[in-house]
Amino acid sequence: MKIKVLLVDDEKEFVDTLAERLEVRDFVVTRAYNSDEALKGIAQTEVDVVILDVLMPGKDGIETLLDIKKSKPLIEVIMLTGNATVETAIEGMKRGAYDYLRKPIDTKELIEKIVLAYKRKIGQEDRIRQAHIENIMLRRG
Repeated sequence: MKIKVLLVDDEKEFVDTLAERLEVRDFVVTRAYNSDEALKGIAQTEVDVVILDVLMPGKDGIETLLDIKKSKPLIEVIMLTGNATVETAIEGMKRGAYDYLRKPIDTKELIEKIVLAYKRKIGQEDRIRQAHIENIMLRRG
């Protein structure tokens, strides 16, 4: 099964280049260039991992992270940051982001983090499914 990634950054050229790098490596990539497009993307498309820029015009990465976690709490989010915003990325982790990466991004490191985030998401989904099964079995006696 291919990992579904949503890239969110207001720098269109960056998103398009990174999307191509991930698609070549067999990821399914959806692109968003602002918070509204990102939230629309997770509502309309199955997403496993979001790569989210911290600094965007309008709604910033932290606000977008909170909206993502509110609507789809199991989606893992990796924050992207420039050197000046590492504190903000760390704040994002305190609020539910899986991890953060500094720009410019090393593609290999990003892929490693995406895979680890995906494994965490799948593990959480499996535990939830198992809890539902156990609950059904208890009710049936």
